[in-house]
Amino acid sequence: MTSSSILRSAPLAPARRTEHFLARFARHRGALIGALLLGVVVLLALTAGLLYPGNPLRIVAAPEIWPFENWAFPLGTDAMGRDITAMIVHGARATLLIGLVAAAAATAIGVTVGALSAWCGGWVEEILMRLTELFQIIPNVVFVLTVVSILGPHIGNITLAVGLVSWPPIARLTRAEFLSLKEREFVQACRAVALNPWRIMFREILPNALPPVIVMASLVVAGAILYESVVSFLGLGDPNIASWGRMVGEGRTLIRSSWYLSAVPGVAIMLVVLALNLVGDGLNDALNPKLRKR
Repeated sequence: MTSSSILRSAPLAPARRTEHFLARFARHRGALIGALLLGVVVLLALTAGLLYPGNPLRIVAAPEIWPFENWAFPLGTDAMGRDITAMIVHGARATLLIGLVAAAAATAIGVTVGALSAWCGGWVEEILMRLTELFQIIPNVVFVLTVVSILGPHIGNITLAVGLVSWPPIARLTRAEFLSLKEREFVQACRAVALNPWRIMFREILPNALPPVIVMASLVVAGAILYESVVSFLGLGDPNIASWGRMVGEGRTLIRSSWYLSAVPGVAIMLVVLALNLVGDGLNDALNPKLRKR
């Protein structure tokens, strides 16, 4: 048996793997519903400038017009006379941007830390795992609020803070996957033919460790959206952008007389987080080999 036959085990073609993945994902009805909801939110975020051009925070009508009372403002207006529909649509863009960028940063940090700690072992693993535990013992909300308070209420600072608190679970998951994979036969074969260790780690082991990481990353996006909502609810969000959490916070003072001011953005947050969790469940069923025949 040649070295090339050892290293390559005749995997399915990429198109075939994609077809199998989509078929398994489609069997999860909840995941399809979540993907549909998420697709609608993404479409609104992409077309926000076309649907509602201009600044969504400008005053356009009388204050506290209730939803469906005036069809020019389907979801009504807030206590200052701003169009709630415009703020919801533009807020979808900020919400998804923060969630996706923070999740991407957390995934990059977590995968790097987890992979290096499992592959190197020894004192490198001790230092990286103790660092991971340090970030885990700090209350996440407190850490995010502290970072935003120090750096300022800007969307970039909020994204940075959320990314910094979201990577430890991904690091621990990546480390566990690497520890279980680095003793497998295909890795031993790579070592036997003296492949570069970095190539083994990132070209051979990492692709096999990514499926559970992808599932975790989808949940990190949902967590990032909730963190941003909490920050904005407490008044530390970026004042120059429309934010669902800020809308909930501003409407809470009128919760008895105009409950829709908090309910509408609250439902939007709930639906997006629910959609991401449903998609995460579908990804887990489609990517986890133990669940493929369930």
